Amino acid sequence: MTAEFVAVVPAVLLVLACCLSGVQLATLQVRVQDAAAVVARAGSRGDAIAVSSLVAGAAATSRREGQLLCVTVGVSSPIVGGLLGSIALSARSCAAMSSG
Repeated sequence: MTAEFVAVVPAVLLVLACCLSGVQLATLQVRVQDAAAVVARAGSRGDAIAVSSLVAGAAATSRREGQLLCVTVGVSSPIVGGLLGSIALSARSCAAMSSG
């Protein structure tokens, strides 16, 4: 029984690490989407907000499309502590430009 237990523990730990990493990535995606919305709304009013203050390591690009200001926020995040590489997350949000 001990040999089987020793063989199974690393596999269980790897699965647990992957699950926790997935939850972390999902949470980060929500934060990136929220940051895109906040930066788009602020930019449409003429205010400036640094996206890196909302999500560490994130970068934003903005583009005016007619009466809309569209912001795309992107960030790279490691998977399982960097053991499996990293993944790029991004989100886009638009806000109507202030007419004042």
